[in-house]
Formats: sequence, structure tokens, C-alpha cells
Amino acid sequence: MAGEIPDLVALERTGTGKGAARQARRAGLVPGIVFGGDTDPLPISIPFNELFKRLKDGRFKSTLFNMKIDGHDDVRVICRDVQRDVVKDLPTHVDFIRLRRTTKINLFIPVEFENEGAAPGLKKGGVLTVVRPEVELVVTAGDIPEKLTVDLSGLEIGDTITISSITLPAGSKPTIDRDFVIANIQAPSGLRSSENEEDDEADTEADETATAEE
Repeated sequence: MAGEIPDLVALERTGTGKGAARQARRAGLVPGIVFGGDTDPLPISIPFNELFKRLKDGRFKSTLFNMKIDGHDDVRVICRDVQRDVVKDLPTHVDFIRLRRTTKINLFIPVEFENEGAAPGLKKGGVLTVVRPEVELVVTAGDIPEKLTVDLSGLEIGDTITISSITLPAGSKPTIDRDFVIANIQAPSGLRSSENEEDDEADTEADETATAEE
């Protein structure tokens, strides 16, 4: 399981309703609620600057967080919804769902490449072109992989790595139902240019031969 589940620190919110929410916003906090599981909903607040930074980082709704609240056990949560100000587009309320270990969720998992020194295509000057540095998988909350590993051993120029060539963690599957490309090894730009020139010359010679025959 991944050891990089980020912490998200929240405060328990004692008051509820619009008045308490406005008071939290005036204090630089964004009100929210954590619900689901076998526990009652818990009103919370998150520092605005922290939440805003997380939102700017992207994929907030598909990131699993370890929520830390004083007086409560840590709990794994995922964002269900972020309400925003219609004019300023700033967060005004956030909802989280508690996750059981058996809960299935969609998460983006980073892809790591290894054994580049054992790839003949790279030794010949080929270039590893990464199409998908991360892959969205359906995973179990209690068994989230830290990364997907691609072994480049034996790969030549022109070889392509697809999702089917990666061993996925048990119980997980891609959200895309086809064999999509993860990366490939391309010829060096100089070699590609010379090949294109050769192709152009061959086409020119073929045109000239066809003209002479006419």
C-alpha cells in the first residue's frame, strides 16, 4: 500500500448552520463536513490557505487524504464536493466521505520507469517518451499502490509500452477500457530527420522514374 497518502489537518466545528459557517469564513476557515461509514457526520473547518493550495495542485477530488482532527482518530477521506462562491470562484464549503478499507475509489497512480541501462534502444540513443506519467485506476482504499513500475529491460527503438504490459496490483483496474499507451522509445531526432530525408529522396526518385517512363 502507498506510504504517501497526504495528511489533511482539519478542525472540529462546534457550531452548525449558516451563522457558524460565516463565522468560520471570517476566521480564515472553510467550513465542511465528513460523513459516511458507521459514524455520525462531523462538522469541520479547514484553513482556507491550505485548502486553496490543495485545489490549485489539482485532482483534489481524486486524491485520498489522511484526515487529522484533534480528539478523533485519523480517518481516510476523499472529497465529495467543493462549493464555490459564484462570483469569486473561491471555496466556501467542502464535503468529505469516510472510506472503509474495502471501498473502491478512482485514483491517479504515478508511473515509474526502471532499468533504463538495460534497454538496448536507449543505449543506441533512443529517447523514452512518456505519454502517461500517471494512470487512473479503480483501487481498494485499503490497498492503494504507491506507484506502477515499468521495466525497460530489452526494449528497442520503436517499442511501445501499453497498460497491458504493466503488472497491476491485485484488485485494481484502469478506468479506461482499452490497451492504451504509457510510453515508447523513439529514434533520436537526428536519425528521424535522416530517415525522413531518405524517404523524401526515395519519393523523388520514384517520381522521376515514373516521369521518364511516361
